[in-house]
Formats: sequence, structure tokens, C-alpha cells
Amino acid sequence: MIEQLLEYDTQLFLYLNNLGSEPWDGLWRLITEKYSSIPLYLLLVYLVYKKYGWRGTGLLLLCAALMVAATDQLANAFKHGIQRPRPCQEEALKELMRYVAKGCGRYGYFSGHASSSMAAAVFLGLALRDRYKYLPYLLIVWSIIIAYSRIYLGVHYPLDIITGFAFGGLIGWGTYKLFKYGLSRLPN
Repeated sequence: MIEQLLEYDTQLFLYLNNLGSEPWDGLWRLITEKYSSIPLYLLLVYLVYKKYGWRGTGLLLLCAALMVAATDQLANAFKHGIQRPRPCQEEALKELMRYVAKGCGRYGYFSGHASSSMAAAVFLGLALRDRYKYLPYLLIVWSIIIAYSRIYLGVHYPLDIITGFAFGGLIGWGTYKLFKYGLSRLPN
């Protein structure tokens, strides 16, 4: 059963990866770069400041740092524990796929990009949802775009992405709960 699931995962990867075309490659490389989201993060910090003030913003940044560390370390633990090769490391796929990324790590299960972007989307979406009702949905779409870039570039399978989303969503929700608890403990 696991073998069949992995075969479906490979077929879905090849389908999604081969949807790409050379004129779009640069855009997808830009999307996947961690620094390309800095303008969005700066806007979100500003929105947090407008809602929570300096103390709340400081607490949120502390929680966000813990969240990013948690998603990154958990993804790395899974990658080295499970040791599922990335698609770009599979000889049998090299002739069938489009490899667009600049580098290809060794293991890919699960995607750190998918988990960290989903964690940020859930955490910040929950923290700001009562003031900006459409923001959580926009952040989820942003996370999906980031995650798809990993398939487009040829470095992750869809199951790597889905698992990253699941862990990221849980970590984002837990970080939001931690943030709300911290807010209730802050002196006025």
C-alpha cells in the first residue's frame, strides 16, 4: 500500500512539475527564495503593530522566531530520519522531470518551505483575522504558491508538501495559542 501511494505521489509530481515552462522558471525561483517574502513580512509586522502595539509586536516576533525554529528543526529531523530522496536525486526521474532549482539537497520528506509558510499563514492569519477578515485566506494562498514552487523546481514531491502543510498548520496554531497566552500575561 505504501509503495502504491509513493507511485501515485511520483506520478502527481511529474504531472505538476511538467506543467512548467522556461519563461516562468525565473519567477518560480524568485518565489521560492526565502528573502522574497520579506516585504510581506514587513507589512504583516506593521499590521500586528497597528493591532497590538509595541509589546504585542515584540511578543509576536518572539513567538514567530520560536515557530520558524520549530518548523525548520522538525523538517530537518524528518528529512534525516526518514531519508526519502528528493525527486531531483532520483536517477529514474531525471529524464522525465524539469529540474529548475539551483541546488538539490539530499532528502526531502517533508518540505521545510511548506511547513514554515503554512505555520506563518496560520499564526498570522489567526492573530489578525478579527481586524482583517480576508487576510487568513490570502496567507493560505501565499503558502500554497510557495509550496507549489518546490514541486515546480523539482525538489519536492506532493506528499512532502502535504505533510509540511499539516505540521506547519499545527505549529502555527500552537504558536498562536502561545501568543494569546503571552498577551494575557503582559502587563498593561
